[in-house]
Amino acid sequence: MTDKAEPDRLGRALASGETARFFRAAPGMAVECLAARFHTYAYAPHTHDEYVIGTVVAGRERFSIGIDRGDAGPGDLFLIEPGTVHDGAPGPGGYAYRIAYPGPDVLAAIAGDVTERAMPAPRFAAFLVDDPVLAARLAHVHRVAEAEGEGLATDEGLFTVLATIMARHGGDPRLVAGMARPAGQEAGAIAQVMDFLDAHYADAPDLATLSRVAGLPRARLIRAMKRHTGLTPHAWLNDRRVRAARGLLAAGDAPAGVAAACGFCDQSHLNRAFKARVGITPGAYSRLYV
Repeated sequence: MTDKAEPDRLGRALASGETARFFRAAPGMAVECLAARFHTYAYAPHTHDEYVIGTVVAGRERFSIGIDRGDAGPGDLFLIEPGTVHDGAPGPGGYAYRIAYPGPDVLAAIAGDVTERAMPAPRFAAFLVDDPVLAARLAHVHRVAEAEGEGLATDEGLFTVLATIMARHGGDPRLVAGMARPAGQEAGAIAQVMDFLDAHYADAPDLATLSRVAGLPRARLIRAMKRHTGLTPHAWLNDRRVRAARGLLAAGDAPAGVAAACGFCDQSHLNRAFKARVGITPGAYSRLYV
């Protein structure tokens, strides 16, 4: 939990073995994130213009939020609204956590996509909730954003997990109904998205771009793509990239060049996606054609 002045101050204050890394996730949504591990560092009471949504992934954090005091560990979700005074300090043995800072405009836009109507930013009934499933999903998306910086993977993952958090813990039945709405007859729109991804798989399309191509809100696009193809937009994009990679590898191109040509972040990204779908590494596949 930090404010805009924190990155430099954290860099000076961290003890040996402590880390704090800020990065921007979800290019289409412009969400700042923090991944940190603290053993001695304690925050002064402070506020944010954004929401603080995150989870402790190891150890325990002691905190004050408003007039309440407590501690949090793995499985807990922080849902702190803008302007709420809070601090944080390590419990015995320290803690590690992952935090996202979506602005009110970001969450209002997600809520609007889910409900397909104008929506305000959410109000959460509690600032700390026990939700191991969503905490684990948020931590996973956060790690993907930090490790790969893959635009569509982060956009899709963060959009979905934030929408689910709002529906489950925001107390607005319109969000619950929106998340449960079945996909309709969007075959034509999904065909347009598939054509677009066929033509632009080497680029870095984000969820907002695909939403415009389909003429569908982001929430309905994800549901409809899954219903019509069995894959989400990002999963379809990765599958399309792997298919292109197979052709280039068979033609004798080196895996490092293939990764760049097909839109993967690096060769290790290609390796993971390729082996998950083909069963062997790109290097092993290319040796079939030597």
